[in-house]
Amino acid sequence: MDLKLRNFITLLDYSQDEIDYLLNLSAKLKNDKYLGKEHKVLSDKNVVLLFQKDSTRTRCAFEAGAQDLGMGVTYLGPSGSQMNKKESVKDTARVLGRMYDGIEFRGYKQRDVEALADNAGVPVWNGLTDQYHPTQILADFLTIKEKYGYLKGINFTFVGDARNNMGNSLMIGAAKMGLHFTGVAPKDLWPEADLINTCKEIAKESGATITFTDDKMAGTKDADVIYTDVWFSMGEPDDVRIKRIKQLVPYQVDKALLDNAKQTVIFMHCLPAFHDKYTDVGRDIAETYGTAFPKIKAGEMEVTDEVFESDKSVVFQEAENRMHTIKAIMLATMRGNDE
Repeated sequence: MDLKLRNFITLLDYSQDEIDYLLNLSAKLKNDKYLGKEHKVLSDKNVVLLFQKDSTRTRCAFEAGAQDLGMGVTYLGPSGSQMNKKESVKDTARVLGRMYDGIEFRGYKQRDVEALADNAGVPVWNGLTDQYHPTQILADFLTIKEKYGYLKGINFTFVGDARNNMGNSLMIGAAKMGLHFTGVAPKDLWPEADLINTCKEIAKESGATITFTDDKMAGTKDADVIYTDVWFSMGEPDDVRIKRIKQLVPYQVDKALLDNAKQTVIFMHCLPAFHDKYTDVGRDIAETYGTAFPKIKAGEMEVTDEVFESDKSVVFQEAENRMHTIKAIMLATMRGNDE
């Protein structure tokens, strides 16, 4: 399997065999790290991390992974480049592609990461856009494999805003790898019909099923995995927040929902999660919306603290796996199998 010079923009671009290869490589790199085996095989390479949106896990995973591989790393934060300000995305790509051997982008528009990939001449990796979050899905699937030993046939339920980048990307990943995907959300928060239909066509080959329901108990029945994500992004206006909370409070992942799934169910979240009041945002949520919505008066939104801190929760194993899977993506797309 040679993925040299391939971009990593969406899992729609990768076959089941290619995704499986990346997961196996991730597991090997993780094992090597635990055994203390050095693998600085890209010491002649340099990468740049281009961030329009701040992140803990994505930045740390790319930086630590690149350094483990021996690479130099440059971080450009939200105010660190002229892209989309004084310089077009196309021109930025052509500049950075001549200085670096790989480019990571985390931002807003999917067309921006696609423009980088079209013009850079080096591998470009999507660290998150409003439409897709493919590196997160590899970490999620590696975690599921570590817990269950397999992916094909897993009953995977996503609860919440199923039309966001995580809902889109998890559905694509499930369709590719043969998981039975169920989206549990209000009907106006389901993904676009074209993407659902695309995934259903992919699922015919993998044996996956793609289902959506607004019935949370039916949707979580017999689930092996229950996954949720934040309900809105920071910076959205108050009227949008209130509408989204009203829609999604009934879909909060609590113990009753977890108990409705299989006894062996695991809880997953891409983080950060609003599960308590020990953050500025958590306190703001509790103070601003707790009176109108008593279920979130403790700062608990998409998941309760009881579930988040339970022995069913694998969120920190999942977070660690961001580094190992991102390292595999960089290694496979920069080195390939010919060196």
